[in-house]
Amino acid sequence: MGPSGAGVWSAPTIDIKRHALYVGTGDSYSDPPARTSDGVVAFDLKTGSMLWSQQLTPGDSWNYSCSSPDKVNCPQTPGQDLDVGSSPILVSLPNGNRLLLVGQKSGVMHALDPDNRGKIVWQTRVGQGGPLGGIVWGSASDEQKIYIPLSDIFVRDRSALTGGLFALEIATGKLVWNTPAPKPACAGKAGCSAAQIAPATLIPGVVFSGSMDGHLRAYSTADGKIVWDFDTLREFESVNGVKTHGGSLSAAGATVAGGMVFVNSGYGSLAGMPGNALLAFAADNK
Repeated sequence: MGPSGAGVWSAPTIDIKRHALYVGTGDSYSDPPARTSDGVVAFDLKTGSMLWSQQLTPGDSWNYSCSSPDKVNCPQTPGQDLDVGSSPILVSLPNGNRLLLVGQKSGVMHALDPDNRGKIVWQTRVGQGGPLGGIVWGSASDEQKIYIPLSDIFVRDRSALTGGLFALEIATGKLVWNTPAPKPACAGKAGCSAAQIAPATLIPGVVFSGSMDGHLRAYSTADGKIVWDFDTLREFESVNGVKTHGGSLSAAGATVAGGMVFVNSGYGSLAGMPGNALLAFAADNK
């Protein structure tokens, strides 16, 4: 039955200056496709009334029936499943202008003007995109750059990158650096991929990005050099005695608190490798 609106997959972003709330939206689940799908919708923070919407990919109707043998619930003309799955990032530029940075599964990072009804300022493609592709769960930004994990897990062009980390200049969208994903050591294992679906985590000078191959990597924000790389795809001796094994790093990013880095390892759905490890890292004092 339709129209059925569009899903909201991520936490909303609050704009205190404009008393607004921004949400990224997914595709429509039925025909006719909604005008608010695959984009950003702004609401009045006090009343909940819609202020504006900016659609980034029109006409994208899709649901899981489209990928199953029985397509009875698939829209007549299915789209490509190009959700905005990550939270919009609100940033201020040195000149006082502001941007809303919006990553999409299309493989494109969009910069919208939150003070001009979401007008598109720049758009930069970092990957091919598609189901579970492009920019999935989230990027991270400082005052100069936005750091984007790439997850082209089901690429059409097999010679293209399936993962990696990109840094773009937030004012212009120009590429500053790109670090391709290393070849997975677990290649051939079901669920192993170089795709970087997990959201990025940023601290001064370092950005953390998890991979579907089980690796947690720390990158220099200056040049993208991998500072350290830890393979979680193994067994661990747990503090509570439970048999523990790592797997893919997917929906949840690393958490940084009290001088420690915490990460969940193991994600058996969405083409990943299962696991049940919660890992804690501390700075090396040597």
